Amino acid sequence: MDNPYVLTHKTPTHKDYIDTSDFDQSEILDMVKVSTVVRDYIKSGGTLDTLYHKNLAMLFEQKSTRTRVSFEVGMEQLGGHALNLAPGAIQLGAHETIGDTAEVLSRMCDIIMARVDRHESILELAARSTVPVINGMSDYNHPTQELGDIITIFDHLPKDKPWNQVKVVFAGDCTQVCASLMMITTKMGMNFIQYGPPAKWLSDDFLKIGRANNQMYGGSVHVTDNPAYLEGADFIYTDVWYGLYDKETPKEVYMREFYPKYQVNDEMLALTGNPNVKFMHCLPANRNEEVTDSVLDGPHSVTWDEAENRLTAQRGLLLYFSGKAQEALDLIKAKEEK
Repeated sequence: MDNPYVLTHKTPTHKDYIDTSDFDQSEILDMVKVSTVVRDYIKSGGTLDTLYHKNLAMLFEQKSTRTRVSFEVGMEQLGGHALNLAPGAIQLGAHETIGDTAEVLSRMCDIIMARVDRHESILELAARSTVPVINGMSDYNHPTQELGDIITIFDHLPKDKPWNQVKVVFAGDCTQVCASLMMITTKMGMNFIQYGPPAKWLSDDFLKIGRANNQMYGGSVHVTDNPAYLEGADFIYTDVWYGLYDKETPKEVYMREFYPKYQVNDEMLALTGNPNVKFMHCLPANRNEEVTDSVLDGPHSVTWDEAENRLTAQRGLLLYFSGKAQEALDLIKAKEEK
């Protein structure tokens, strides 16, 4: 990337962060830039209070580890405060609509993050809110995971290989994480493959998004059940087979569909022919189902870097959509030049 302290876009073109398809490649790269510069600065011992006296409302319709902790810690590290509004903690879903909740929170908080059951809920929240809304995950997509994932891929790019030549394979079900990974990698002009059973391939609507990205930025997108497509992969990614939004499927059914062919194990990594292939997982993992312990805990795994980069991404998003990203970069540059 170019000058690490200068953003291409001084202000967001959209108020909210609902779907990365709303942003072009240069805007996503701005988000990556502020996220990684702030990460490196904080890791070197630097401090920021760019969001001093700012408040983040965190709405959860589900349990959460990485999303909750990363936003709460990120907000504190930037000088602000986060409110954990877990299920049952407020009137949402009881006596108050999501629209009315948006109106109230907009009067009291500076930014809202919501992890919801239905994508329609995040759209309604954003439509009624007068402050920025960040999609912490829905049944359609997981854009905060997307940003952390692309940061992780950039952190672990193969030596001397441009990012638009990288090959990313997602092994398994067409979860919203699979769809999100496809959207962000094709946005970067990378080559994306979903390797899974035909009944679990990404929908045509998602593939249209990927192919539109290909036309604009290069790269490719494929869905296949042919293991030959694993050859040359730089990254192998998987997610649980029993998804959060698929609670009715008995375990024996999804095990029959996916095991053992689509389990990420040492044999699958060997099929890539790449001794430096990296493994990624959004977590939480069902160990020894979609991925073996030997891979998840092995030398190819960058999963723990990926989990940490959720914090990297959230700090960048909070600054970017608060309109404070360039201010933070200017401050870091000034401190580092002293």
